[in-house]
Amino acid sequence: MIELSTEELQDLQDWRHDFHRHPETAFEEHRTAARVAELLRSWGMEVHEGLAGTGVVAVLRGALGEGPSIGLRADMDALHVTELNQVEHASTHAGRMHACGHDGHTTMLLGAARQLAKNPDFRGTVVFIFQPAEENEGGGRAMMEDGLFQRFPVQAVYAMHNWPGLPVGVAAVHAGPVMAAFDIFSLTLRGKGCHAAMPHLGKDALLAACQLVTQLPALISREQEAHKPAVLSVTSFHAGDTYNVMPEEVHLRGTMRCYDMEQRARIEQRLRDTVAAVATLHGLEAELDYHIRYPATINNAAHAEICAEVLAGVLGADNVRRDLAPSMASEDFAFMSQVCPGVYIWMGNGEQSASLHNPKYDFNDALLPIGVRYWVNLVEALLKDGKLPASN
Repeated sequence: MIELSTEELQDLQDWRHDFHRHPETAFEEHRTAARVAELLRSWGMEVHEGLAGTGVVAVLRGALGEGPSIGLRADMDALHVTELNQVEHASTHAGRMHACGHDGHTTMLLGAARQLAKNPDFRGTVVFIFQPAEENEGGGRAMMEDGLFQRFPVQAVYAMHNWPGLPVGVAAVHAGPVMAAFDIFSLTLRGKGCHAAMPHLGKDALLAACQLVTQLPALISREQEAHKPAVLSVTSFHAGDTYNVMPEEVHLRGTMRCYDMEQRARIEQRLRDTVAAVATLHGLEAELDYHIRYPATINNAAHAEICAEVLAGVLGADNVRRDLAPSMASEDFAFMSQVCPGVYIWMGNGEQSASLHNPKYDFNDALLPIGVRYWVNLVEALLKDGKLPASN
């Protein structure tokens, strides 16, 4: 297992803190991308900038000759969150912070790139993918549409995410679904406004919207198979602005998540059916805007087994969890892993860590060298003999 020097450990922390101080949100990661490219070039790597606007790709060819090509991916973007941490490296950009740990993900992949560039003792090619706009905006899809795997073909792709609540030094690997598909919807109900004292003169969009908020969850609890998890949530409700007026319009927004793509289509159709039926019942016009966003992230089982074996070598077999339930959160890594075999793992960020997307969240620096060792050992395991595991 590689040993990182005191200077290298300090570099990791310095890079991470620098990224944390200067968070940049979706497709605005110009400073971050420039710093990533600068470091990669300083280690003699072939670097390509500008994929999906701010994406960075570096290519490293092994010293032992031809072999497979694999991709390692890290996300770079921050969130529109106001940081509440009182730390020296706190965000200097008002209303933006690295509340999901992408500063750490970028740093760990940079650390691995440096180690592998110094000792490229493998057969084949590693493609380091630094992706913009993972948070809601589909930077993974944008990179794919910009020709990521046409320009840099890979036979497998890998990613990781820190996981608060899981101890540092513990990792989780799934042999199938790991993150859910993610859709969003917005709904406008238009009725006839009137005086609140005379509701019979209007068409009550507010009452219909309340009916939908209570009825839509039944599309999951009473219509979906219990062994196929799904979530349908109304997350925003806007109507009216005074005491004595029944509003003309009501606006709802929400999200749907599941793992099964046939189930996804059924839920969307039933949502449309329910909205239409309620609107007809109340004599309203309904405008439903449904957006399919991220596919489900589903690990390739054979490649997941290799990742688990590598993690066992880094952390110890007892610290590799195979029993954690997949998350209903979503990941645009799915746009890459649905094209070729992929594995997305969770690395513990600490049991006392604030949750992801929390204004008091901070990436745990103790995880940095662990992530570097995992990436380096994974490359060595996959490319030691120039053969990837057979996909299933």
